[in-house]
Amino acid sequence: MALPVNIEELIHGETVEWARIELKKGWNAKKVMHTMCAFANDIHNWGGGYLIVGVEEVDGQAKLPPEGIEQSTIDGIQKELLQLSHRITPNYFPIVEPYILDQKHILVIWCPAGDFRPFSAPASLEKGAHRNYYIRLNSNTVIAPQHSAEYNRLMELAARIPFDDRVNNQASIDDLDLGLIREYLQEIKSGLFEDSAHLPLADLCRTMHIAKGPNEDIRPVNVGLLFFSKEPHQFFDRAWIELVIHKGNSGKDFEEKYYKGPLHKQLREALYFIKNNIVSEQVIKHADKAESDRFFNYPFGAIEEVLANAVYHKSYEHGAPIEIQIFPDRITILSHPGPVPPVNAHVMANQKQIIAREYRNRRIGDFLKELHLTEGRGTGFPTIYKALADNGSPTPTFETDEASYVMVVIPIHDRFKGTESDGAGDGVSDDVKAPKFNTLNDVIVFCDQVSDQAGNQVSNQVSNQVSKQVKTLVEQNVNDKVLSILAFLEKGPKSMSELLSHIGVSKQTKNKRKYIDPLFDIDWLAYTIPENPRDRNQKYKITESGKKLLKILNK
Repeated sequence: MALPVNIEELIHGETVEWARIELKKGWNAKKVMHTMCAFANDIHNWGGGYLIVGVEEVDGQAKLPPEGIEQSTIDGIQKELLQLSHRITPNYFPIVEPYILDQKHILVIWCPAGDFRPFSAPASLEKGAHRNYYIRLNSNTVIAPQHSAEYNRLMELAARIPFDDRVNNQASIDDLDLGLIREYLQEIKSGLFEDSAHLPLADLCRTMHIAKGPNEDIRPVNVGLLFFSKEPHQFFDRAWIELVIHKGNSGKDFEEKYYKGPLHKQLREALYFIKNNIVSEQVIKHADKAESDRFFNYPFGAIEEVLANAVYHKSYEHGAPIEIQIFPDRITILSHPGPVPPVNAHVMANQKQIIAREYRNRRIGDFLKELHLTEGRGTGFPTIYKALADNGSPTPTFETDEASYVMVVIPIHDRFKGTESDGAGDGVSDDVKAPKFNTLNDVIVFCDQVSDQAGNQVSNQVSNQVSKQVKTLVEQNVNDKVLSILAFLEKGPKSMSELLSHIGVSKQTKNKRKYIDPLFDIDWLAYTIPENPRDRNQKYKITESGKKLLKILNK
């Protein structure tokens, strides 16, 4: 069974930090066992790691094409891995998957952080060997010597599971939405996407480590509910983003917006609104030179990084939303609680690069990184400062009482002079701006978040050129039958047979997966009987998001 990650990006270190990846040219049972133990101990709450057998490491990077391993040895290695799992105490079982990379066989061993720390392993494979506690320091697997700071830290973590990785006993496996899960797997290009079409939901969730427990009482973990339930705030009080637009500094004239739903969707929707309604560019021409000065009131890259980090590091045990306040001269982003030690107010105010010892949410970060919504450890602060410096903006301010909150203040560009039409003078324009679509996700987010009134106006706001661009994006990333399917469904709900017949293809599972499932997964289609997907009277209907897309495509 495939793993819920993009293997190509994993091997290139694009979504998982190198400290969490161990490359092995060949099989070495003892070293693999020690690294499995270290990833299971997860002393920094990074979320475990990955062992890749068959790929050599050169100067901290994967040497490609890979050396590979003999196909005939894979079964034997997997059997030996099971024996090694029993040598670790408590017993620890990673998830193993063979892959073919550049026509070479490799083995990817996913070692999620263990729930029953601390784990120990024998120093050698010989009977009666002395046992050690192994941990990861930077990119190395080392022993945590007794009474050392690392050893004491590991003992403190005994059976302590970060909140986002804990089982939620107030929810059931049915609270996880299969459509959201498949949409995520498709977006990150995981090989598990194809398997997910026929896997039982419980097995799929176990494979992704978003549910735990025996078959008779399998329960979702918190990170699964945060990303793959339609309304996470039902389980986590006020787990949403609030955006307040102030018309002035008096605090009396303002407009509020709420972004709810799965974490990645609310993050994208809030960023989409800010990008298209708050961020504005100003151009100053000079009589004595051809080049003009161009700058933004706020560089979008800085806002994106600050808000993504707020979602990543917020505590979802606290009933407090992330708050974005947009004033005429600044944007503030507030999240709760304070930073994780040893980061404090002095560090935040004086260091432009911060690498935390541990993270509050080890699993949330992994999902955001796979979706390219945040980067690796320690990259947030440099990204924010660079985006502001490149735009010529003032430096940001970081405030915290070290216990209850972190607030980032992004000041407006000193030379920015807004106009009534660009929204910079009062924080936002009164009219909905014509959206900018650069990726398929821009289209999906627009259809999800735009108001009904704006949806009715969209055909007047979007130019023919943009409409053609959207059509190209949809056809290239989904399929070329989308317009035909949506237009047919506008006349009323249709069965799968009717839909496939309408677009001129045979009634086969492969055609359903190609033409219907992708639209269902991104919420442009919905069931007429959602409580029983296998009902023999089941039909498909167009959603509100699908109707808005159809208006764009019909421009």
